Amino acid sequence: MTTIRAADLIDSVADALQFISYYHPQDFIDAMGAAYAVEESPAARDAIAQILTNSRLCAEGHRPLCQDTGIVVAFVKVGLGARIDMAGHEGMGLADLVNEGVRRAYQLPENRLRASIVADPAFKRVNTRDNTPAVTHVELVPGDAIDITVAAKGGGSENKAHFAMLNPSDSVADWVLSVVPEMGAGWCPPGMLGIGIGGTAEHAMVLAKESLMEPIDLPVLRARGAQTPLEKLRLEIVDRVNALGIGAQGLGGLTTLLDVKIRDYPTHAASLPVAVIPNCAATRHVHFTLDGSGRAVLPVPDLSRWPKVDWAPDNSVRRVSLDGLTREEMATWRAGERLLVSGKLLTGRDAAHKRICALLEAGEPLPEGLSFENRVIYYVGPVDPVGHEVVGPAGPTTANRMDRFTETMLGKAGLLAMIGKAERGEEAVDVIARHGAAYLIAVGGAAFLVARAIRASRVVAFPELGMEAVYEFEVQDMPVTVAVTTKGESVHASGPAAWKGRHVAIPVVAG
Repeated sequence: MTTIRAADLIDSVADALQFISYYHPQDFIDAMGAAYAVEESPAARDAIAQILTNSRLCAEGHRPLCQDTGIVVAFVKVGLGARIDMAGHEGMGLADLVNEGVRRAYQLPENRLRASIVADPAFKRVNTRDNTPAVTHVELVPGDAIDITVAAKGGGSENKAHFAMLNPSDSVADWVLSVVPEMGAGWCPPGMLGIGIGGTAEHAMVLAKESLMEPIDLPVLRARGAQTPLEKLRLEIVDRVNALGIGAQGLGGLTTLLDVKIRDYPTHAASLPVAVIPNCAATRHVHFTLDGSGRAVLPVPDLSRWPKVDWAPDNSVRRVSLDGLTREEMATWRAGERLLVSGKLLTGRDAAHKRICALLEAGEPLPEGLSFENRVIYYVGPVDPVGHEVVGPAGPTTANRMDRFTETMLGKAGLLAMIGKAERGEEAVDVIARHGAAYLIAVGGAAFLVARAIRASRVVAFPELGMEAVYEFEVQDMPVTVAVTTKGESVHASGPAAWKGRHVAIPVVAG
């Protein structure tokens, strides 16, 4: 029987979570590099370039790939011949050990990660401050080791999960093709789809999630050809989804999916449960084994294998000052136009919007010093700074969660424009046009790169909300794209429409 120290399990989980916060898996980098090489859409190519540049900067600087450092998911397979020495950790269960690893990883002073987990989710939604608890799946298996896979799953992609109980005669591919457009761009494509088929409702979801832990091997599959029905289904879904033209960040392009993973399980004769979960551009997972010899050692990636992509703004890009911005100037912006914005902007996301709009609707004043009149808001919840940083990684959050607040923010607060990620709903687009406002997007998955444009930061209101507080950022040459114009023209409608049907399966040689 193998004895594994609880301390080694805790340290290994903590090390792994730090590791994946700044290192993309090599298979993901290879796939993104291949997508960049063949991409013909200028907007999508620019977005992929930002993601790849951000990845290398994070790997070199050991800072998070994305401001949303995720909810931790752990798949723990415990060998029946293994025992855990609980010395110093008596009274703790296996999930407690994982949670202690999470706590240590997210509170590491040298690379503090954002705490995003809230307790009492249906009511008070109080941040737990240390990103615990993790979601831990435990399985007893043959052997005398403990195999652990940890992932940090961002909320933007997790929120786009779908489940259906299909009829046994229904087409899984047709159903997936029906839900992908509903996902929009909030899951930050290019990325992967994990699909679970069979079992029961809850087991299909777990199958889908665990399939996302597998490496991207689409080039290998294409090269040798599909040999099983599931492999044929993978290729069908990849090609049909990419033919939709959604593209990187939903801007329209050739590559939306880098791969599709499918796991299945026997199910009831009357049932066909199917789950789909996307994985975003901040793909973060790693596997390690504890065999009693000590804490796990994770191999450092070879950064020379990163594509030679160094994003820089095009000299032809329009520069915009946020200080003194007018509706007349905004009216000249075109859907899909890239801008570099400089000046002061405010931030705010779900919790702050709820409070602000409640005050405005009640006719009560906003906190002292907070005014949105003729200002621009950035939907972001940044990572805490370390060292000489003014702010940590600060990429955009999904904007359509703020759609319900848009009328109040534009009509009563006097807001001029908004910056976030992904598309807005039809009603929000109508509201934006009616007020002569505009909506811009920053690239999701380029949080560290975006943060380099932030020159100063201060908390303006609601400091008790932590990362959801209202900040004022001073930015210089922050890269954004016009997503909704003052006339209500949306690049998330025109971009994919222009690229629909232009994808062809491009064989890529592995290695």
